[in-house]
Amino acid sequence: MSDLLIDINLQQLPDDYFSGAWQVANRVLNRNDPGSPLAQATRLVLTPGQLEAQSPAPGPSHTGNWAVMRDEILNRPYLSFELPNEATRALVTRLRRSADGLRSQLNLYFASGMEMQLDLD
Repeated sequence: MSDLLIDINLQQLPDDYFSGAWQVANRVLNRNDPGSPLAQATRLVLTPGQLEAQSPAPGPSHTGNWAVMRDEILNRPYLSFELPNEATRALVTRLRRSADGLRSQLNLYFASGMEMQLDLD
């Protein structure tokens, strides 16, 4: 298997490409609350309509909803996240996948300015 990841055209991307168990590989908080569930998450599990934000802190995972939205002009995908104490959306700035589809890397830019790079488990 090659480690080469290929950029995916975001305007033609099927929504199910965002589902999966994503490991947080890198994060820049900017103005985001460092105590929020998404800022502390080390793993995001996205199943159809359901979000689980897992963190190393003791206690249960945070669960909520997520959805894919697209802007009307450029058809760019946004991910909308709703947790009990946090609601936000993030622009998908890049999605890269291996040729066999087994590895993926997702880059998100949140409305708060937080940036997150996710790797598919």
